[in-house]
This record gives sequence, C-alpha cells and structure tokens, in this order.
Amino acid sequence: MIKLHDLQFVPFISEDEITAAIDEVSVRLNNELADKNPLFIGVLNGAFMFASEIIKRFNHNCEVSFVKLSSYEGTETTHQVKELIGLDQEISDRTVVVIEDIVDTGNTVEVLSELLRNMGCLEFKIATLFFKSEAYTKQINIDYHGIEIPNRFIVGYGLDYNGLGRNLTEVYQLKTTNMTNLVLFGPPGAGKGTQAEVLKKKYNLVHISTGDVFRYNIKNATELGTLAKSYIDKGQLVPDEVTINMLNAEVDKNPDAQGFIFDGFPRTEAQADSLAELLSSKGTEVSAMVALEVDDEVLVQRLLERGKTSGRPDDADEGVIRNRIKVYYNETAILKNYYQKQNKYFGVDGVGGIDEITERLSEVINKL
Repeated sequence: MIKLHDLQFVPFISEDEITAAIDEVSVRLNNELADKNPLFIGVLNGAFMFASEIIKRFNHNCEVSFVKLSSYEGTETTHQVKELIGLDQEISDRTVVVIEDIVDTGNTVEVLSELLRNMGCLEFKIATLFFKSEAYTKQINIDYHGIEIPNRFIVGYGLDYNGLGRNLTEVYQLKTTNMTNLVLFGPPGAGKGTQAEVLKKKYNLVHISTGDVFRYNIKNATELGTLAKSYIDKGQLVPDEVTINMLNAEVDKNPDAQGFIFDGFPRTEAQADSLAELLSSKGTEVSAMVALEVDDEVLVQRLLERGKTSGRPDDADEGVIRNRIKVYYNETAILKNYYQKQNKYFGVDGVGGIDEITERLSEVINKL
C-alpha cells in the first residue's frame, strides 16, 4: 500500500500485466500500420510512459509528436477544449494514432477526433493503455486498448493524483474504507422505511432519506435549501448537482459512520454516476443496491389496509396505488441494470414478518 497526499492506494495491476498488454497492442499496430507511416500523437501528461513503450516497439517508419489540450481563456478555464498545443506536423491525408493513458467518459477523445479531422486527418485511430468501458459514453470506436478496467480511480504508469504517482511502474487503485453503503429500494408498501430503521441500528449505518434531507434544508433555509426551493417554486426539477451537494453535506456530517443507507437516491444513471463520484472522493463506494421484491397484489392489499388508518389519500385509491407501483418499476429497471453490470444488485423477498425480511437482508449485507 502507498500513500499519495491524503489518500491511500493499494496494488491493482502489476508491471508484468502492463507489459503484456503493451506487447499485444504493439503487435496489432505493427500488423495494421506497417506501410502507412503513421503519426503517433501522445497526449500529455499522462500518456508519456505508454507512448514511449508503444513507439519503441513499432518496427516501421513513423513520426512522433506530443500535444497538450488547451481549455483556457485568459486565466479562467472554460472546461471546453479549444486547441492542441505542440502539434507541428502536417496531418493532412495522414494516418494519426492518438496515444492516451486512459479513456473513461470519452470527452477528450471526442474533441480530439473533431479537431484532427478538421485539420484534414485522413484516418484517426485511438490507442489507450486503460479503458473504462462502463464509463465510456461516446460512439467513437476505441481501436486499441491494453487493459479494460472497472470505473475506479487509479494512479501509476503516467496517471497521477494531484501530481503524484506518474512515475510508478505498477498501477494502484484508491483504497476504499471498510464501509457498507447501500442503495435501498422497495415499491410502495414493501416496508422499506421499517427495514431501513432496523438495518441502520444493526449495522451502525446512517440512513439518508433524500426527502428528509430536502425538507430539512428547505425548512432551515440553508443555502442549498433556498436554491432547491427556487426551482420547486417555479415547478422545475431540482438539478442533480444541488441534490448531490446536499447528500455530500450529510455524508460529511458523519465522518465516523460505518456506512450509509441511501433512500430515494439515485433515480437515474446520471445520479448513480454522481453518487459513485461522491463516494469515491471519500475513499469508498456503493456496496450494493438492495431491492425488496413483493408481488403487486400483496402491495395493493397492504396499502389499502394501511390507508384505513394512515389518512393518506394515495393509500386509499387502488388506481393511484397501482400507478405508484408502475412508476417505481420504471425507475428501478434503469438502476437495476446499472448495478447488475457491476454485480451489485440484490433482490430480496419482501414478503413475511419484519424479522424474517430483516434476516434475508442481513444475509446479503453480511456477504458484502
């Protein structure tokens, strides 16, 4: 384990694995570009080590350049890549291979592709050492990649954390704390609220209900609450950024927590990505999405029975109840697929006594 600045990192990919991956990419490049006199463009700073190894292994004529991406106007960054700095070669009607250290969302790749094609590039290819396929959002093909990795924060072999770690010949991933972070779902009437209360006590977790967080911030007129209310008063959806900032504040209030139960968030893939980024910045991650599964007819009867005493009109109308259940499944299907891809989705039978259901949930949590 190593420490860079304030964070700890643990070994993830060995030097031998990296070397083997570079060898494989190099074989393909030699086979496919032997007679094309390609121009290799290494994207600084991260790609310098990978680019060096790729170029050393290329056995045919080629040219080499290194570029940086400029995104500044005056002294302020615009977060929009405007130009390439350092590209002196003529690229009209040429085969260009961009060498990247890592491709995740693909934003840089998209901009590079547009810039180079506007400069007359005939053929544009991308070679990256690391590829986060689950984070990639673009349609541009990644022609060569060495190692496909999960969406984790890594350092080493050109990649850094605030300037440190680029010189490491192995790759390390951020060490997550031994926290249990649950995204808890359940259709209306499944008893999710009851189980959340039980689980937070049993596992010393902090239950964060998005609805409660919103009500607290609005009632107490916090800066975020006031901002959220301004959108609500206009009949607009509160931006994800505001919601995630509220959740961030709640997480920061509990630095010694053993983990969190997130209730009511995320609802979309974009929100799930935001939650993953938030937890990653704290050195942890979502452990599992746990969903209580109950037959629709059982839910309808439960809610109609609850409506006799709850005083809630939406518990007394069967049509409204069925629509609420339908909306829940539409929302959950997106996130179920999202977390299944990460092997983090667990469906739990939600029929039976409270203690029985708690025991089933505990069996899942204990394995995490």
